[in-house]
Amino acid sequence: MPEEPTLPTQKFVDIKEVKDGVIYLKKGGLRKVFIVSGVNFDLKSESEQNLILSMFQNFLNTLDFSIQFFIHSRKVNIESYLTRMTERKEKEASELLKIQIEEYISFIQSFVDENAIISKAFFAVVPYESASLASAGGGVLSLFKKSATPQKQVSQAENLEQLERRVNQVVDGLEQIGLRTVSLDDDELVELFYNLYNPQFVEKKDLQVTKTQ
Repeated sequence: MPEEPTLPTQKFVDIKEVKDGVIYLKKGGLRKVFIVSGVNFDLKSESEQNLILSMFQNFLNTLDFSIQFFIHSRKVNIESYLTRMTERKEKEASELLKIQIEEYISFIQSFVDENAIISKAFFAVVPYESASLASAGGGVLSLFKKSATPQKQVSQAENLEQLERRVNQVVDGLEQIGLRTVSLDDDELVELFYNLYNPQFVEKKDLQVTKTQ
């Protein structure tokens, strides 16, 4: 029997396109994603912990729209790092240092082979529908699947303006808690979704989150 043709992954993704840092859904919704810095909550005093929780609760209470936070665990790809170390070894004049670098490379490689290095990143998703507010719920990709039927025609520029207002409100609220946020650009969004839909693969490259807003 002839094998059934494999459906392209795009048929299972509700994203129409990614443009200027905005995700356009097939049903008309808009999404903005940004990465959020973490805070070492356990190192805070009890009073500081209570203050952070209170501020975060107040921040959520100020929102009149849905927002989603999710944690993305990624297996770290160290191939580029090992390549740089190998290049460093080749340029080293001292034979003793060459041996030490080689031993270090072997140690790192064997350690990673036995113990996967996992990094965690925290993301926030801000949605906007042209007609009604989306409700939260479901898994990590739930906010990318909800879209309301428009009740009136509005321009895309107006939709983008409303989305940006929500984003600014969320960013301001998080920064008041002491959390830094960075909006993802097109390449970073593509990389993020590649990893979300292909969790079994090692990352093609590191997600760039070092820039400041």
